[in-house]
Amino acid sequence: MTPSVRQLAWVVARDVNRTVGGGMASMELLRRSFESRRWVDETTHGLFVAVSRLTPGTNILAYCAAAGWRLRGWRGTLAALAAASVPASLVIFGLAATLVRLDRYAVVRVALSAGMFLAAALVLSSAWNLLKPYLRANRWRFTLVVSVAAGALYALDLTPVRILLICAILGALMPARRAEPAGERAGGAPGPARI
Repeated sequence: MTPSVRQLAWVVARDVNRTVGGGMASMELLRRSFESRRWVDETTHGLFVAVSRLTPGTNILAYCAAAGWRLRGWRGTLAALAAASVPASLVIFGLAATLVRLDRYAVVRVALSAGMFLAAALVLSSAWNLLKPYLRANRWRFTLVVSVAAGALYALDLTPVRILLICAILGALMPARRAEPAGERAGGAPGPARI
């Protein structure tokens, strides 16, 4: 199903602007909304997250731009970006002006701590949903290798740009592999089709 620009803008404005804790929390709410409406599936959500993590700038805006483009083209991109950024900017302006005066009250500090806790829970939920397909598909070894590699890269303090540069160099050095047409074996004799 493809939403109208108005439906897309409403869902983005509602989900992005009701979270605390950054882009990953908002992305998780958007994933839930998009999947429940059958606008995107898990694979498409994973693509949006990957695009948002590779692009410079704010991740949630890159995610919204990718979702808007996929669902409604350039109009969807503009609507999603406006819906994600304008209300949040007004809220941040109001909060900043207010918190400067209210920071000394304990109840305000407790509310901020509760918001941070909820944001952390949404980020963990988002990470779990990105990891689930690999665990369900009985690919736990692959998941373990990726997790260990990610931990090692974090421990070595390698930035994403350096990692991408290393991967690009390794990819350029790898020999190209020609794909064998389906249904053919060595010697030209047709064999069973592979799926």
